[in-house]
Amino acid sequence: MLHSHRTPVVITGVGVVSPIGIGKQAFWQSLINARSGIGFLKSVPSTRLPSKIGAEIHDFDPVEHIYNRKFIKVMSRDVQLGVAAASMSMNDAGLRMGDVDPDRLGVVFGAGHISSTPEELVAAARSDSAVNDLNQFARWGEERMGKIPPLWLLRQLPNMPACHVAIEHDARAHNNTITSRESSALLALAEAIGSIQRGAADCMIVGASSSATDPFDVARFNSFESLTRRVDDPERACRPFDRDRDGTVVGEGSAVFVLESYEHAKRRGASIYAEVLAVGSGCDGRITQTPHYAPGLVGSIQSVMRQTGLRAEEIGHINAHGKSTQRDDVVEAAAYHRALGSAAAQLPVIALGSYFGQFDAGTGAVELAGSILALHHRELPVTLNYETPDPGCRLNVVRDQVRSLSNSIALSVNRTSMGQSAACLLRAV
Repeated sequence: MLHSHRTPVVITGVGVVSPIGIGKQAFWQSLINARSGIGFLKSVPSTRLPSKIGAEIHDFDPVEHIYNRKFIKVMSRDVQLGVAAASMSMNDAGLRMGDVDPDRLGVVFGAGHISSTPEELVAAARSDSAVNDLNQFARWGEERMGKIPPLWLLRQLPNMPACHVAIEHDARAHNNTITSRESSALLALAEAIGSIQRGAADCMIVGASSSATDPFDVARFNSFESLTRRVDDPERACRPFDRDRDGTVVGEGSAVFVLESYEHAKRRGASIYAEVLAVGSGCDGRITQTPHYAPGLVGSIQSVMRQTGLRAEEIGHINAHGKSTQRDDVVEAAAYHRALGSAAAQLPVIALGSYFGQFDAGTGAVELAGSILALHHRELPVTLNYETPDPGCRLNVVRDQVRSLSNSIALSVNRTSMGQSAACLLRAV
């Protein structure tokens, strides 16, 4: 354990619902065997979409994983994925209802934009061609509001994953939602740690979930992200840090973790995956420098290094964000070089988005699960499709074969397109 005046916080449960596996074992087996979850979109018509590939979860049945089944009908897919992963993590931690005082069990969750489906609003939106457009707002209030399903809004609110997880596990302590896109999961981790360290909780359920494979989401991502146009071989489309990358891939998924104070976990004899040594955050602010080096990410990394007193050479691997766009990957790599100095070119780097793409808040959580399991199994999975190194990145990306881990410390990072960044240091226990 890291010697500190603060209460050590450890991870005792991991739950994953992802395109490469449901449950931590299936997820890890796909990583260690380099099995991609990216393919042609099947759940929606994709002919007119700007990108026709994505990482979908095809074999997920919420009934198999959610206890309060009567609530499933008011859960969007994002919520279902999150609640299912939370239940898996609690089971993995060996915690049943009542094992933790409900007033000492809390939830912090990352969530993003939850899209509606056209079917939910079509009756209210339908209008007669003869109707005067000037009267549309009046008609909406008088006639059409009543045609919207009364529980429609409960499916779209970003705080619903945290609410449903709390209901599912009778968690009555601190409850909050972080909506900071890909950095949400690590920011949720930081807030949960704070709750434990200030004595407000003994145990926290922490994670993030999102689904971005709906046509609206594909169009939305395409409007402010660079989606790949590769259609010849979907599994080779997402290429973080590779010279020939041309964009990211949409996906969906959730990962949830059980956090406890070390003393609480030790007292009940829990198995421990890792200690969370530190979490840092930052934002780029107004950028005028060229080239762009992501000062928010630099600050996040420098923060966790200061908090722990570790040197860059003591990090075992970097779990990179690796969006697979030309600009984002260069910016991220520049941040590593600026924050970690000469060690940045030597430290092993994995970019797990190559397996399951990017999907808003859930991305960071699923990536973090990969690093936690890598520390647990003492093996680093390869980054898919890293074939031609980009001289503009200069990183030691893990490829070709799995590497044995001799170092128990991992740095995991996430960054949004608007420059919101987070970094976390983990140590295997």
